[in-house]
Amino acid sequence: MLDHITITAADAGRAKAFYDQALAPLGVSVVMSVSAEETGGVAFMGYGSNDRAYFWVSGGASPTGRLHVAFTAENRAQVDAFYAAAIAAGGRDNGAPGVRAHYHPDYYGAFVFDPDGHNIEAVCRQPA
Repeated sequence: MLDHITITAADAGRAKAFYDQALAPLGVSVVMSVSAEETGGVAFMGYGSNDRAYFWVSGGASPTGRLHVAFTAENRAQVDAFYAAAIAAGGRDNGAPGVRAHYHPDYYGAFVFDPDGHNIEAVCRQPA
């Protein structure tokens, strides 16, 4: 199952205006933002519902790849196994398994670039 997806926008303000209006009829709005200071690069807007962001838009050239897709892992061991398998398959490291508390206290994820430069992630949101 997909956990979330991220696209990169050339103009974050224009993208926000578009998605705010386009997604409102679906009950989807910005439920979380992550600053450039928190990511060490660019800011992100998280669209979703019920306080759960599942569609993210990055503002400007993102260091996380052209497209970001995160798959749901049932536990942290699956995240670790995903990372090892992806690296063995030729993926490039973009963040070893670990807690990303700036997203959520129990957010445990691992990131790899696939052969085409897309940022692929496995994430578990369960406590250790």
